[in-house]
Amino acid sequence: MNIRCLGCNSIYDSSSVFRRAATGEYMIMLTKSRCRFDINGLTMRVPQDAFIICDGRLPVVYSAEDCPLICDWICFDGEDEREFIDALELVFNRPVLFADTDFIGELMRNIASEFYSLASRRAKMLENLMRLLLVKAGDAMNRGGEKVQTSEPHYAMLIELREKIYRNPQMKWNVDTMAAYVSMSRSYFQHLYRETFGVSCIADVISGKIEKAKEILTETGCTVSQVAAMCGYDNEEHFMRQFKKIVGVTPTRYRKQV
Repeated sequence: MNIRCLGCNSIYDSSSVFRRAATGEYMIMLTKSRCRFDINGLTMRVPQDAFIICDGRLPVVYSAEDCPLICDWICFDGEDEREFIDALELVFNRPVLFADTDFIGELMRNIASEFYSLASRRAKMLENLMRLLLVKAGDAMNRGGEKVQTSEPHYAMLIELREKIYRNPQMKWNVDTMAAYVSMSRSYFQHLYRETFGVSCIADVISGKIEKAKEILTETGCTVSQVAAMCGYDNEEHFMRQFKKIVGVTPTRYRKQV
């Protein structure tokens, strides 16, 4: 389990934006301030004291929210430990808020200390500490009594809903349907959705449709009318107006440009 780089109590200002390509490298982060993650096109507001493991299969962009980003982080190559990691049933690419992060934080500090040491058994110590960190994370992620998905109890449901919205742009999403999906009142759902993702639920539905439309236009020869229908639009002209407003060009011109 080769550690490539790491940091403890790293501080990045609000202008710092980090991009990680899907290279197969794992990244572990323990947030100590609010931040924003964009994973494969889905934006998440991540609270303080959240733990996230990115598995390198999806492109990731992360940045400070409304204050400096403070975090502990480790990037490592776990290809030789794939069987061990898979057996832990870790939750990847989604923030999890543990009830107690002290042990995790202390482990990450110990790993950083050992990483920069010149001890003769450094490599073995790092391997054991990393295994302990991953086992502890997997244990907490898979035993409900030891974790809380977020300080907001509905956060996991909102994440699930948002993923469903982006996977199914053809569905007739509206506020009432989405609120019912997470068993909330209409007004509370709208407030919480914006608070969590920084965008209104309807604007996010439209973004999901347009992103899917761009993908279809790029990868297929479907007509504009077919693309509109596949993205849940009953009216081709409405689709074209909305696409141009968001993307800046018509669907036809977009296809020619890519």
